[in-house]
Amino acid sequence: MKVVRTDRELECPEIDTGLRARGVDLVTLPDGIPEPDLANAVADADLLLMCYTPITARVIDAAPRLKGIVKYGVGIDAIDIPAAMRRGIPVVNVPDYAEETVAEGAFALMIALAKRLPGITQAMTRDGWIWPEQRWLGRDISGATLGLIGCGKIGRSMARMAGRGFRARVVGFDPGVDAATMRAAGIEKADDLHAVLRACDFVSLHCVLNDQTRGLIGKHELACLKPSAIIVNVSRGALIDEAALVEAIVAGRIGGAGLDVYSVEPLARSGHPMSALFGRDNVILFPHLTFFTYEAMRRLEDDTLARCFEILEGRPVTIRSHDPRLRAQTAGIVFGR
Repeated sequence: MKVVRTDRELECPEIDTGLRARGVDLVTLPDGIPEPDLANAVADADLLLMCYTPITARVIDAAPRLKGIVKYGVGIDAIDIPAAMRRGIPVVNVPDYAEETVAEGAFALMIALAKRLPGITQAMTRDGWIWPEQRWLGRDISGATLGLIGCGKIGRSMARMAGRGFRARVVGFDPGVDAATMRAAGIEKADDLHAVLRACDFVSLHCVLNDQTRGLIGKHELACLKPSAIIVNVSRGALIDEAALVEAIVAGRIGGAGLDVYSVEPLARSGHPMSALFGRDNVILFPHLTFFTYEAMRRLEDDTLARCFEILEGRPVTIRSHDPRLRAQTAGIVFGR
């Protein structure tokens, strides 16, 4: 059997070793491979693994032997799931390997910006010492208000860290999560996004990307934020109107941003829509790596291999995600907890 894994820049030695130990012909492809080249590579493939590379209808239709598509990660926006369903090809992700990990990453971005670590570190590296001038004044998390846009498992983990750990007030906006669930997580449920944004010192995004959430934080939403507010996004870049975000930061209309995800990846120091944010001491640009810890990668690789083996052995593949796009599948799948 032949297995194709895209995005080989994300090193997954346990996945590669585990598949080769089963005797498969594993082909790894780079990020950004052109669609025609990917279609050619999967023409005789039995299984396709992807992380970031778009899997279009053209790619799926070019693979008559394909038995399954495994996203070794969470987000499935880049996969044409209807095209796969028309072919009866199951699509599966690994939804819960990094919930705490990504929440820790979001909290790290928030507290680093609150304490002005980027600017102070740059100044110390340059000058060797700084004195307590007004420009280095940090902020406390304790007593501040954190707004969560999206209160799923990662958002609720973030709430626990900020609320129980640092005694922040936590307010949540998520039409899909009821007030009782939020209350149990220490979150005050709010139904007005703009009211949440106006009230918060920190805002952290934890939404899935779909037609309803794309561009959720736009120019008008950013205008609701306090001039000192810090926004964190570890979910999907397209949740924010990035041009409006750049404009707001450059103009000094918000306090800062900690970003791990972008509509166009990878970033570049020039020629990229977000290039103007490089070098700013109130911005942290992280390279989509808040998930990347030893523990999370072990969970990811173990679960990915389990899903691959189910498909390669002709068994129904286990869907643990509650994403309705995956739950709509009927062919070659079984739903797990």
